[in-house]
Amino acid sequence: MAKFKSVCTVSFLLVYFTCILNMCGANLNLYLNQIEVRRLLGLQAELFYVRDGVINEYALNFVVPVPAHLSGLHFTWQSLAGRPLPYSISTTVSNPEALAAPILNVSDHGTVPTHTQTFAVELPCTGTVAAEVDVLISINVTLNRATNNVTRLNFKRIKICLRGPPTHVSSQSESEVVVGRTETEASSALYVAVSCACALVTVFAIALLACYLRNNKSRRHGDMLQESRNGSNCSAQGLAPAPVVMSGSLTSRRPSYTRLDHCDRANDLQHRIAQLTIQRCRVRLRSVLLEGTFGRVYRGTYTEEEGGEEEVLVKTVTDHASSMQISLLLQEGMTMYSLSHKNILSVLGVSIEDHTAPFLIYPHQGYTNLKRFLQKCKLCPEGVAHTLTTQEVVDMALQVITGMQYLHKKRLLHKDLATRNCVVDDKLRVQITDNALSRDLFPADYHCLGDNENRPVKWLSIESLTQKTFSTASDVWAFGVLLWELTTLAQQPYVEIDPFEIAAYLRDGYRLAQPVNCPDELFAVMAYCWAMSADERPTFSQLLVCLQEFYAQLTRYV
Repeated sequence: MAKFKSVCTVSFLLVYFTCILNMCGANLNLYLNQIEVRRLLGLQAELFYVRDGVINEYALNFVVPVPAHLSGLHFTWQSLAGRPLPYSISTTVSNPEALAAPILNVSDHGTVPTHTQTFAVELPCTGTVAAEVDVLISINVTLNRATNNVTRLNFKRIKICLRGPPTHVSSQSESEVVVGRTETEASSALYVAVSCACALVTVFAIALLACYLRNNKSRRHGDMLQESRNGSNCSAQGLAPAPVVMSGSLTSRRPSYTRLDHCDRANDLQHRIAQLTIQRCRVRLRSVLLEGTFGRVYRGTYTEEEGGEEEVLVKTVTDHASSMQISLLLQEGMTMYSLSHKNILSVLGVSIEDHTAPFLIYPHQGYTNLKRFLQKCKLCPEGVAHTLTTQEVVDMALQVITGMQYLHKKRLLHKDLATRNCVVDDKLRVQITDNALSRDLFPADYHCLGDNENRPVKWLSIESLTQKTFSTASDVWAFGVLLWELTTLAQQPYVEIDPFEIAAYLRDGYRLAQPVNCPDELFAVMAYCWAMSADERPTFSQLLVCLQEFYAQLTRYV
């Protein structure tokens, strides 16, 4: 605790942006072609560092690992100024004993050609020691000699060197990389042909599926509703909140879990629905607030028995939703059943009637989705809708912390804490919601890693990603990403990283970069939430104390 609080009050400055992010006046292209990206990252794409003179800061700050079997790097560039542009290249390595000085196949001083050209940088391992070597390649391009306008680009690589004789794959020559484009184009034609054939098969399969669904929709809905009511089907995947059996207080970092069998989960879900069932005729839908492929969130009203009307939010699914999607709506929507806290949005009622989609009803007091609110702050046709101050960001974070403290005291884990699963009103009062329909309403935030399960990959802790284990510490990790969302107005985390590479990226020690205008003290809190070991992450109680102190410091100067 003392260690954590001390870091909260000390500047935590990490220099992530090593290049000057300026506009090159559309004078330069510098990128990795498709052959190189496929060799290094396994992706079928080009990676631009400078496109038409605009620097891609995210790409520059991505540290690319170079496997042991690869010894060469290839960069493609072209001057767009109508004349060659003077350049200089320098390289440095962190461990000369493991990696000898890089070798360029071009001069370290020269001019960027006006035609597309690929040059290589050889990374020769010595074979005397095994190590991960940091490599920095610095390229300075002079755009205007008269004004001394120089663009500086720094490329970071991590070269894996092994002990013993090198076993590198033969490095591609410059001509091979360029010719590789033609091969890629031929491959693309083959892919198009195969894709067309697959599309025809898919259309035929969809037609058959539509006929099947039309004939079986009523029966499917009836089966699902009957299952939700009586819980007789013990094989149904009911989702009860994961009870956390703590040894001592919440600061114990190794919670264990009590697992309910399928029958217990189905019976628990049936019990909850029975207690919250309301009449459908009392619910009136007004307008659609959010809509996905099979899910919708409505604004509506609920008429009480005494005659009074209450503003509500209604989550439901469309007619073509599958039984599994309907089941997930009920299961995930009931995870915050019977909770009462100012920072928790708990379900008010459930309406299930034969041959109709179920309704989940929530109280509505002018709240809007927090992620959509942040995006509107950044993108508003009339200008900035609301400029968030650091003080407001910290205040919203404190509200989320108190809501999570309450959940953990109730022995509940959220498992999907993010701005998309929070709501906020015009007074910046925040409430945490369940994740029902989130996969459908925010599909870009969820990815399937080959296990037939859509997960919020870029919000998950390292142990949740690799072992599918969840704890209070994994909720803390997700809170760190949520705090990063607040400070970036809901940018996508790890936008340049492929979801399949996230686990390796985190395991290598890389994390989200410090947002622009984010105070060092606030970024230090995020960094502590992303500690590799769950034992080293702060608890929500510690986060509360730290951010309260920081908030008090902010208010002294306002």
